Amino acid sequence: MADSSTQGIKTVLHPVSDLEAAKPVYAALLGIQPQADAPYYVGFDAAGQHIGLVPGGGPVAYWHVPDIEAKLAEVTAAGATLRDPVRDVGGGRLVATVADPDGNVLGLLQDP
Repeated sequence: MADSSTQGIKTVLHPVSDLEAAKPVYAALLGIQPQADAPYYVGFDAAGQHIGLVPGGGPVAYWHVPDIEAKLAEVTAAGATLRDPVRDVGGGRLVATVADPDGNVLGLLQDP
């Protein structure tokens, strides 16, 4: 049987209306400069967590899992609704999102 445990929330994406205005605030909060800095995404790696800034959308906390397909099947069977199916966002990193019964978005993330 596949391991469908979680490794905790290690990635949180925050929606911002202005990446350039938000970047120094998060740099001051985290005490580091961003490791990824593009017009569509700014990312910070701090204390074992990844904090990302993205234009628009809503905040999403990503639960890291060793087997995203197994966890996705498990949570949808338990009543979650699929929002975004599994997709590769680069370098073999897989992400998907579901909504709980109250509409809260939960992210799943599997690193290669």
